[in-house]
Amino acid sequence: MKKLLISALAICAINASAQTGKWVKLFDGKTTNGWHTWQAKEVKGWHVMNGVLMTHGGSGDLVTDKEYENYELEFDFKAAPKGNSGVIYKVIESPEAKASYMSGPEYQIIDDKNYPAQLKDSQKTASNYDLQPPKDFSIVKPAGQWNKGKIIIKDGHIEHWLNGEKVVEYEYGSTDWHSMVAKSKFPTWDYAKPHAKGKIALQDHGDMVSFRNIRIRELE
Repeated sequence: MKKLLISALAICAINASAQTGKWVKLFDGKTTNGWHTWQAKEVKGWHVMNGVLMTHGGSGDLVTDKEYENYELEFDFKAAPKGNSGVIYKVIESPEAKASYMSGPEYQIIDDKNYPAQLKDSQKTASNYDLQPPKDFSIVKPAGQWNKGKIIIKDGHIEHWLNGEKVVEYEYGSTDWHSMVAKSKFPTWDYAKPHAKGKIALQDHGDMVSFRNIRIRELE
């Protein structure tokens, strides 16, 4: 009996290990299952059309039901002309935070060329929003075209990728990170308190934005 119990536990451990490292769709191409609107139980405004998850603006941020710690996240995104959005991670959905960007770092999505307000380099596509600019401004495709984004998080080491190129790299919670946060708009917000786990949010900044092929691979 003891041997059987040990064997069963071993099998469970193997299965758990197999799940880690396996790609899982966060968007099935048909529904908004696994997501909810910020500070709500259901999805409002966001909809699926021809395999694309999108909002026309005014719908609120879309947030995963589940929290994640170490992972690789891939997604295709398309900003509307003059549009603004982002993918926000390590999000804590607390009553004190009025929006997801107040609690977690942001992979910026924006129309770099035609946005109606002047942008700092640290506010352009794939930047670590308001902290670090992307290393290459030339690889982003224009608004209205699909771009491929990727975020990698492993034990505090975070990378932003755009169209196959690593454009941002930093150590979350490090002395350098705290120094950058102190010079940004975030020093008094929950954002400035690093935490291991968090949800993932797709930002509704009031503009039309589209996503597809959203998948995640949890890392040990």
